[in-house]
This record gives sequence, C-alpha cells and structure tokens, in this order.
Amino acid sequence: MNALRQSVKGLVDRIERNNRWRQHDCVNLIPSETTPSLLVKLCEIADPSGRYAEHRTMKGSEVYFYQGIDFIRDVEEETREAICTFFGCTQAELRPISGQMANEIVFKAVTKFVNMRDETDFQRMRCVMNNDLGKGGHLSSQPMGALYNYVAPNPATGKENCVNFPVLKDNPYKIDVPRLLELVREHRPDLVIFGKSMFICQEPVRQLFDEVKSWDNRPVIMYDMAHVLGLYGAFQAPLAEGADVITGSTHKTFFGPQRGVIASSMDKGTPFRKAWLEVKSRAFPGSTSNHHLGTLLALLMATYEMNHFKTDFQNQVRANAKAFAHYLVQAGMTVEGDPADGYTETHQVILRTAQYGDGQEIARRLENNNIICNYQALPDDETFLSSSGLRMGVQEMTRYGMKEHHFETLAGFISDVIKTNKNVQPDVSRFRNDFLVQIYCLPMNEIAELGSRILGTILPTSAFAETFIDRLYQIGKTLS
Repeated sequence: MNALRQSVKGLVDRIERNNRWRQHDCVNLIPSETTPSLLVKLCEIADPSGRYAEHRTMKGSEVYFYQGIDFIRDVEEETREAICTFFGCTQAELRPISGQMANEIVFKAVTKFVNMRDETDFQRMRCVMNNDLGKGGHLSSQPMGALYNYVAPNPATGKENCVNFPVLKDNPYKIDVPRLLELVREHRPDLVIFGKSMFICQEPVRQLFDEVKSWDNRPVIMYDMAHVLGLYGAFQAPLAEGADVITGSTHKTFFGPQRGVIASSMDKGTPFRKAWLEVKSRAFPGSTSNHHLGTLLALLMATYEMNHFKTDFQNQVRANAKAFAHYLVQAGMTVEGDPADGYTETHQVILRTAQYGDGQEIARRLENNNIICNYQALPDDETFLSSSGLRMGVQEMTRYGMKEHHFETLAGFISDVIKTNKNVQPDVSRFRNDFLVQIYCLPMNEIAELGSRILGTILPTSAFAETFIDRLYQIGKTLS
C-alpha cells in the first residue's frame, strides 16, 4: 500500500505542476486546442462516463442494446438538436470520438454510396480532390491519413488518385478558383474535400457547387471544419454555400471536449440521402461501439455555451487574430497571408521565422518562455522537418478575456524571444495571471454551485462531499 501511495502522490504532484504551468503561467496559442469550461469538464466525470449506449436504426426505429440509458439517450437527442441549431442544419451524427474518425466515417460512406450508383464490382472512389498536405491540408484528408484505402490508384502513377487544389502563385493560402473548376471538369471526382489545418482563408465552396450542381452523379462536397468549427457562420457557412456534409472536432474553436461531429442537410428526398444513411451505419457499428458518453454529456453543455455566446465569441476571436497579426508586423515580424484580409479570416496567425532560425527550435525557445505554439512547414518548405514558420491561434486566450490591445503586449514578447532570444518568462507569467478566469460561459460562482451538485452525487460520502464542495464553492466565489 505504501508503494501505491508513493506512486499516486508522485503522479498527482506532477499533474499539479503541469496544470499550474499550463493554466496559470503559459499563454497557449496552439490553434487546435482549447480549455473547456469547468462545468463542461465536470460533465465528463458524471455517471455516463464509462457507460455504454450502443444503438442503431432498425426497421425505421432506433434500437438500444443496453438498459439504464434513458437519460443519456435523451442527452444524445438534445445534443443533436443543439448542434443542428448551431449549424442551421437538419442532420447530425455525434458518435465519432475524434475529427479524424468523423472524416473516415464519411470516406467509408461515400465509397459505399458511389458504388450504389455503379453496377460494376465494388471499388474505391475513382478520384478525390483535396488540399495538398504541403499547402496546409489536414493529415486526415490524405491517403496517408484517414483517406487510406478509400481511393483507387491512378494507373499512370500507381499512387492514389488524389488531385490537389491549385493555389494562387502570389498567395499559396488561397485556392486558384478558375484552375480548380478546370480540374474538376477534367477529373470528375467522386468526392471533394475542403478544409485545412493551416487555415487563414475561405474555401470556394459556392463556386464549386455552382459548377457541379447540374451534373449527373456530381461529386459529394465535404468540408472538414475541424479548426474553424466554432467560427461557423462568422467565418464561413459551407452548408449554406452548397457543401453536402461538414465534419470537425469539437475542441479547437468549439467549446467542447475532445470528440468529433458530422453535420448535413441530407434529408429524405435529397440526392445524397442514401449517403447520409451510410454515414449513420458507418458511425455505428462501423467505427464505434462505446462512444464515450461522459464527453457526449460535456458536448451538450458546451453547445449550450456556444449557442448562447456564439456571435460575441466569434467576432472577438477574428478581431483578436487580425490585431495579433497587425502587432506582429508592427514589431518587425513577417506574417503570412494577404494584408488586405488582415492576414487572416480565422483564429489562426501564421508567422514566417526562417530569417531567425528553424521553426522547431524557435517554437521550443518560445515554450521555454511560457508561450506555447507549434512549428509549421510553410508552402515553400521542402519537408515538415525543415519548418520555417509558426502556427498560432487566439481562440483559447480570447476565452480567457484577452482583447485586441492585449495582443500588442504578447506580440512584443514573441518578437523579443525570436529576434534577440530575450528571457521574458517572468513577464509572460505575470501577463497570464491577468487572464485566469474564462468568459463566454456562466460566472464562476454559478459554475461552482451547479458543479457541486454534480460532485455531490458521485463522491462517496456526504461528509467528504461537503468538504470538497465547500472548497469548490469558495474558489468560485473568489474568482467571481
């Protein structure tokens, strides 16, 4: 027992140190992360965590294979309705537990769907169009990622028949639309995948849809919104522009836990209705059994927050990103993107650092000064391992209350570290300590009161619960 206590205490000590460093001392600029609200986190440890609620549609009815799940069944339906409200759509599949899984489910479903239209032997998708990985495309939308095994080989090359979107010569972050439409007419793909991981510009969904909408057997238009899911509508609304399906992870610009989502308006009577039915069947039993019910409950809570604070949060994120880019330029740094767009239309800011050193080394130097971002290969880099840029996102610090003018201070810290290797760690820690309480959620005293009710039902004894809850409540009062 002493050995167990020692191991447990050692781990808790490390957790405490890491929590304090990341949550109190560091400015987090990773564009694919966010810290959920405390209430969302508490939902993750409620009773559904570890339970099962497998279900599928059989003969027109939804059949559940476990008992004791009435509550979580209702939660899943309520989450679906809340997500559909957020996207302004009619269909949502919530069982993917990551954005990559959501993508793979769609790839499986489209492969099955295009085979329904063809009487030949079952085959892979003949051709897929996507963003080049070296131009900011996401790994999961590549043959080496979730697209693996779903695209037929090109007879001329022997490699998967993926055609990358052409980009503008003077701005490799934007698609060359006229050339894109030429390639679509030439290749007649089964699937077109928009969306990126290095993401600062809109994608030409409407232009593509207008080109293909009258085709027989037109391509399915998919938009992987993982990075910009929480900016839906303010940045771009693909479903309103002609996309058939969107996917994403719920923990980047969206306020949720780490899960995936698929959304669409493939209703009865629409051309791709059978494709949506395949999405549902590939979600379960095709890709998941237990779909992490604790995080499903947390997703509902996060979607309440998103639907309420959506407009204010989105506008502030985009304003902060543009301000951050401006202040970095003002500090003498080279920011990628079009100045006419404020360098970015999303939460991301891309910084070119080649003149000061390797991106990986600079990212580590910033980390040593409590500024967390990630190194990034830019479109003219040969490989990811020789990255000449940094990718940064403002969404998490926006939720901790940072406004446009605060990013001037932060840009100064970053410039000092990159240009002169100045030690700004103590200054960054002091700066971060002004931003410890989240906004765009309920006040901390209300979260403490509501959270105590969750904790009170899962803690082992009333005396233990009262002590634990009283401490939480006092913290909540102090922070409010």
